[in-house]
Amino acid sequence: MTEDEDSTQEIVGYRTPPLGSRFRQGQSGNPKGRPRGRRRDLPYEAMLGQEVIIRENGRERRVTAAEAFLLQLTKLGLDGDSVAARAASAALGDIRDTDLSIPYPLEIVRCIVDPGSVSTAVECLRIGTKLDRYRETARILLEPWIVESALARFGEKQLTPEEQEIVLNATRTPSKVRWPDWWLVKP
Repeated sequence: MTEDEDSTQEIVGYRTPPLGSRFRQGQSGNPKGRPRGRRRDLPYEAMLGQEVIIRENGRERRVTAAEAFLLQLTKLGLDGDSVAARAASAALGDIRDTDLSIPYPLEIVRCIVDPGSVSTAVECLRIGTKLDRYRETARILLEPWIVESALARFGEKQLTPEEQEIVLNATRTPSKVRWPDWWLVKP
């Protein structure tokens, strides 16, 4: 090899790729860039808007997660946690500064129920599910939670095995129901 050949020969190695595979000047290494996400912000609104159950003085009530969060912060602040007290004070100040006169969009659902027919009302209240939603006279099965709620109201009174069979056949997913101890007919 002569001295001229050494100077034209490229040096390839760590952090020095061959000339043919290098990016041209001004060309991006990631031409499409990072893909756009559905949301750039964190889903605070969706998370804090969900309803949760809190227990106050032995009674349960449903509130939004945001309200439960503020109640917990305020309670911690009143118990002596200075950081929680400052955070609760700042959050309440932010709430006072917001304009609550702006109406939030509401969805009004109007459902007309024929006299003598409860199937539409049962579906609207999500108490039951139609087996065939395209047929007006389709059979409706009750949701497990409404069956549990109804059975809890019985107290000492018990259903006969025939009545239990009727309830079992009218329940959408009987395996998900927490049947009472006195219940005889099992799914």
